[in-house]
Amino acid sequence: MSDDKAIWAPIDPISAGLHGRCPRCGEGRLFSGFLTVGKRCANCCLDYSYADAGDGPAVFVILIIGFIVVGLALWMEVTLSPPLWLHLMLWIPLTLVLCLGALRLIKGVLLTLQYRNKAAEGRLDLGE
Repeated sequence: MSDDKAIWAPIDPISAGLHGRCPRCGEGRLFSGFLTVGKRCANCCLDYSYADAGDGPAVFVILIIGFIVVGLALWMEVTLSPPLWLHLMLWIPLTLVLCLGALRLIKGVLLTLQYRNKAAEGRLDLGE
């Protein structure tokens, strides 16, 4: 990622990421689809080619939503002891809805934080 020489007022990366906005200007759209990152900002023309969150958003979503859903399912099993089909009817749709909703939010936040902190690939310092 090259250094950004343009002068833009600093924006909150968490807010911009949650709203799916450009990490530089806070106005343009970050996503062109549900999870597809756009090519560039329509407002400030920031190139989004640097944006690569990798598997980070999926890991966070699995850990957070998994903790919530498994905790609720365990509580329900201990207190109410419902049949297995009821567990399946409740927890599978809830898991899907929560994961899909959280994945876009967390991906947006990670991409805007990546821009703000100038994160790039690791390189070896050979002392030259």
